[in-house]
Amino acid sequence: MTTATRPAKETKQPRQLPAPNSDFYDVYETLNAEELAILKQVRGFMESKVAPIITKYWADDAFPFELLPGFKELNIGGLGMQGYGCRGGSLALLGFVMMEMARIDPSIATFFGVHDGLAMGSIYIDGSEEQKQKWLPPMARMEKIGCFGLTEPLVGSGTAGGLTTTAKREGDTWILNGQKKWIGNSTWCDVSIIWARDLADNQVKGFIVENKTTPGFSVEKIQNKIALKVVQNGLITLDNVRVPEENRLQGGNSFKDTARVLKMTRYAVAWMATGCAMGAYEAALQYAQTRLQFGKPIGSFQMVQDLLAKMIQNITASQCLITRMAQLHVEGKLSDAHAALAKAFATAKCRETVGWARELLGGNGISSDYKVARFFADAEALYSYEGTYQMQSLIIGKAVTGFSAFV
Repeated sequence: MTTATRPAKETKQPRQLPAPNSDFYDVYETLNAEELAILKQVRGFMESKVAPIITKYWADDAFPFELLPGFKELNIGGLGMQGYGCRGGSLALLGFVMMEMARIDPSIATFFGVHDGLAMGSIYIDGSEEQKQKWLPPMARMEKIGCFGLTEPLVGSGTAGGLTTTAKREGDTWILNGQKKWIGNSTWCDVSIIWARDLADNQVKGFIVENKTTPGFSVEKIQNKIALKVVQNGLITLDNVRVPEENRLQGGNSFKDTARVLKMTRYAVAWMATGCAMGAYEAALQYAQTRLQFGKPIGSFQMVQDLLAKMIQNITASQCLITRMAQLHVEGKLSDAHAALAKAFATAKCRETVGWARELLGGNGISSDYKVARFFADAEALYSYEGTYQMQSLIIGKAVTGFSAFV
């Protein structure tokens, strides 16, 4: 056979590798078309606007105020709340949005969760009709940003009966004194929901404080954090802060009323933790597909594949759990114990998953130039806030045994 008649040697095309996808069981398909459209909008914003800049802000311990106009355009303020200018939608949609945000950056998800779930949620759940009409529309438009002041310098898990911040009534005015610590958004927001112990009846009550214009209200930024560095946490000091009776949450008259808000935010943190794990997994998988060692991508090695398999198992289990939790809410069955179990499980599995992601990246896993380091650090805050793992376990334990083990 001559050269002219010899068949040409075929050029072998590189094999197309699967794109990183953390939705292994297609849980996104449980949403309807309208909800998926909103979620796609949020994903587009997070990937195009947040992802390119967020690592620098994380490293600088600063908040990207340049993103706020884009947030307003998303029109997602008041997700899961009906009326009062809120976006509405199901609690499942809210969960998926929180998960989608955390998939790119847990700090941004926390900023939104504090504003939407904690601050707006307190007014929506415990406020009077007049308070809802006044405060929720501008907060839904994100013209006013809120924070939630419950935790104190010496009181975290013991807030049910041990708040040291006090409220004393004088006529139609309440006087607040005390401190609140680790309060996200507090250094720059407009509205603070402050929980204090009424000196008259020793019950926990909630107050709406316009912190930028109220004398005696001051905030000091908490420095040197290693997690959720984009979120601006503050130490709030209340020095004879005077709040009118019309700003007392009319439905917030005991810690049981506070707990109604916490149930929903624990619901949200479970979604955020799952999103954090998703982001770390997708970054680790992409790295494994492109990082070469011994002349081959490390994703072709058995031990690396074992790590990735364990990661997607954790994520899928968490996704299925929280999707069912959303269904329980629709059915009117969601209890404090359900929310506690989801928060405990999802944050623990997130912590485990981001650890494996960091391990997979080796030395590069501790550099903020790689996404995994940010997820790895942020998971520590998710694990602890909105009730520690141990407190969630006690809530679950009481539900399953009938005995309270709280001190």
